Amino acid sequence: MSPEVLSTPVVDTVKSPDRAQTRARAARRHKVVVNATRALVLVAFLGLWEGLSRAKIIDPFNFSMPSKIWDQISTWVMHGTAQGSLGEQIWATLQEALLGWVLGVVAGVVFGIALGRITFLAEVLGPFIKVLNSLPRIVLAPIFVIWFGLGPASKVASAVVLVFFPVFFNAFQGAREVDRNLVANARILGASDRRVTLQVVVPSATSWIFTSLHISFGFALIGAIVGEYIGATKGIGLLVAASQGTFNAAGVYAAMVILAVVALLAEGLLTFAEHRIFRWKPANSGH
Repeated sequence: MSPEVLSTPVVDTVKSPDRAQTRARAARRHKVVVNATRALVLVAFLGLWEGLSRAKIIDPFNFSMPSKIWDQISTWVMHGTAQGSLGEQIWATLQEALLGWVLGVVAGVVFGIALGRITFLAEVLGPFIKVLNSLPRIVLAPIFVIWFGLGPASKVASAVVLVFFPVFFNAFQGAREVDRNLVANARILGASDRRVTLQVVVPSATSWIFTSLHISFGFALIGAIVGEYIGATKGIGLLVAASQGTFNAAGVYAAMVILAVVALLAEGLLTFAEHRIFRWKPANSGH
């Protein structure tokens, strides 16, 4: 055997799997560190709040304290609220927010894709949509209460108007950003306008639409809460209004905590659904 052959370096094929495992372990450690830091920040914030309230450095009547907020939540869970069980209030708000979210998302996607695909329609309706978007939509909630009464319809309407615009603009932009080569190839293959829209434009705009879904559900909750705060027979917003009316700061904060938990759970479900739908997308190397 010649010296040249003996001196040829041998490529270590084991390095690549080892490198991947090292990166995976580093990612897991980073995630643990991030979650632990988050927990420490939360504990420190709650501890500081509790200490300042007990020391009367901040007014406990106005700012309450975490222990009283926890007691209020426990009381609502164990004994219910003046308006009924806590689960009933959460479910009422969740129903209104979900229905308003679904209607707002459907309307936003349909109008966004339609205006993104039909230039003439965008030119005609564009100024009207800009004017409506410039309105402070929260102030429409009292009008909806006058129109639809104290029932769920006024809260659903408030949620719809808050959800519609972010979804609409994302769907519109997604339809405009579709690769023109894909559209041209589909037309060369004989696809009609309807098939191009359904099989090329809509799938291409899906990632844009999902981006808006994360923030739009929070808007739906805000719409439902504001409507309930103005006038309702049940819901988390009514708990806020009732607690404020009796100067129960712990009740106000407790309702806000419950609302935050609901929003976080909804965000988790949306993220899970997005990962399931977009499994084909490569993972971000930066994470």
